[in-house]
Amino acid sequence: MATQGIDFSELSAQDALDLAILVEEEAEERYQEFAHQMELHHTPDTAAFFRFMADNEARHREQLALRRAGEFGEVPRRVTRSMLWDVEAPDYDEARAFMSPRRAMEAALRCEQKAHAFFVDTLKSMRDPAVRSILEELRDEEVRHQDLVGRELEKLPPEREAEIDPESFTDEPTSQ
Repeated sequence: MATQGIDFSELSAQDALDLAILVEEEAEERYQEFAHQMELHHTPDTAAFFRFMADNEARHREQLALRRAGEFGEVPRRVTRSMLWDVEAPDYDEARAFMSPRRAMEAALRCEQKAHAFFVDTLKSMRDPAVRSILEELRDEEVRHQDLVGRELEKLPPEREAEIDPESFTDEPTSQ
């Protein structure tokens, strides 16, 4: 489940912005974690792509935070990180040792599609015009993110199947 304890029919414009900020924050942190993992596995191109994605999520989060501060100041959040999980962030099992940049970009594209679907679904129960407008902007932003990742994918040469198979580095189970 992507969210828990959020009544979308009661969402205010502030709540919608807070939710969006938290979604971007979670994705940024996950991409940073993946970049670190790829650095440990000596796959610098893949790590660089995950850093690129983390930077994009951070920029979007900062834009949303500035907007939120301008519209609502220091009013406390009603939406918390504990209320969402993997709305846009890649699943932890997406990262693989020796992951290629292409596989990383394919995972990121799935995440952008997942976030788009989340906002499309959320819009179905939205009646408040201000909240609806914010969620439509967020939905449309995810399409732009998909386009961004798609352009990065197009820059890559086709992946060769003969490259390193990550399963070759999986330890066999042993008895204890």
